Amino acid sequence: MNFELKHLDLVGAADEKTDLLVVLVPQDFKAGKDELSVLIASALKTGDLEAAAGKCLALFRPLQAAATRLIVAQVADAGARGVRLAMLAALAQGKSPTMKRLVVCFAAAAKEDAVRAAVNAVAEVTYSYTATKSKPTPRVLAKAVIGVPNPPQVADTFERAVATVAGVELAKEWANRPANHATPQLLGEAAQALAGHAKISCEVLGPKEVAKLGMGSFMAVAQGSDQPLRFIVLRYNGAAKSKAPTVLVGKGITFDSGGISIKPAGEMDEMKFDMSGAASVLGTFKTLSLLKPAINVVGLIPACENLINGKAVKPGDVVTSMNGQTIEILNTDAEGRLVLCDALTYAERFKPRAVVDIATLTGACVVALGAVRSGMFSGNDEIAQSLAAAGERAQDLCWRMPLDEEYAEGLKSNFADVANIGGRAGGAITAAKFLQRFTEKFPWAHLDIAGSAWKSGAQKGATGRPVGLLVEFLLSQSTDK
Repeated sequence: MNFELKHLDLVGAADEKTDLLVVLVPQDFKAGKDELSVLIASALKTGDLEAAAGKCLALFRPLQAAATRLIVAQVADAGARGVRLAMLAALAQGKSPTMKRLVVCFAAAAKEDAVRAAVNAVAEVTYSYTATKSKPTPRVLAKAVIGVPNPPQVADTFERAVATVAGVELAKEWANRPANHATPQLLGEAAQALAGHAKISCEVLGPKEVAKLGMGSFMAVAQGSDQPLRFIVLRYNGAAKSKAPTVLVGKGITFDSGGISIKPAGEMDEMKFDMSGAASVLGTFKTLSLLKPAINVVGLIPACENLINGKAVKPGDVVTSMNGQTIEILNTDAEGRLVLCDALTYAERFKPRAVVDIATLTGACVVALGAVRSGMFSGNDEIAQSLAAAGERAQDLCWRMPLDEEYAEGLKSNFADVANIGGRAGGAITAAKFLQRFTEKFPWAHLDIAGSAWKSGAQKGATGRPVGLLVEFLLSQSTDK
């Protein structure tokens, strides 16, 4: 699908020959004398178009426009939320199996966040997973035109949004794939494919190399599976070598049975999504390849399965992490932190300006924040504020959670330096406190995306979050002196 930003007012939009024309109308709409404006004004006056975000009026082969279908949608205050509601409602009504061309026209000057919301909504509604279907239904939409009266003011945001959509969709693609179609080896190959882009390089380490590094915690999780682990190192070099990189660490558990602390059978299929953190790193690198910002970024993905065989790690086992700390594994289903801690230690070698790990880490975070915001943990105020602001810009929200030292009390062990769980209370925080032990040498933040990375039920599938947040965070650094 191609996006195009175009100068359009309502007169120009009416002349567009397209399968669907969506006109986004603000609450303070001022009608002109053209036929489309008169139609909208009349609909507002009679109440056929209600003055609330997401309310729509649909017409087939309207006399006032060249489009096959016309949907006039109310966006209320013209902010991002109103535009998103309007777009989702309009596309739910107007999308058809034959819709190859879509025109979205803002009836008044568009704000940057509104344009981003429109692009995101078009991509979200028209996305189609096809990889493992014998008779797939691919995306039909080939062209989406975003028409605004003020293109120069929103051009940069439009370009960024389109590039971010490409990254989000790559993340969705890999997170949605069943575990047998997204093994650690295949994930490594996906990363290597990104190295075909300028400025990106990739190295994939196997079991022997990981053993030489002393990643005992990571290897302990992987030993329960016949699928060999992979440790993926992606590098985007857009700035001078002397400029310290930002490191992204994505949890890559390609399937999580829970190990010996096995999960309940219900909805266990959704544990293919446990590599959504890794998928978000792949997606972010895809977007970097398109935008080519002047920054350096490293992506680290510890990838393995958490399964059960005769070699699987057992509750009570003690393993030694890459930095020498010993860990008592009290619950084998708290495996994400075990692979991440070694990746965090590996990140030290890059002398990073910042490290952000991304993981579907805890059900406790889902209880705390639901699916609206990702949990964000950091002892560094500057990084925390930058991530929160990036989430707001990207419409990919996070919420800062506490990291008081008292929460680490539950991680004490009689038999190792630290236990891998700290009880049910504050589980998302104790998981973050565990990871924090391995981050003393760099500024760090942790994103728990267990609630935001995928949807369950009839709409089951990956969301591609938090690619948007990560991209905005990285791009804000490109402007730093």
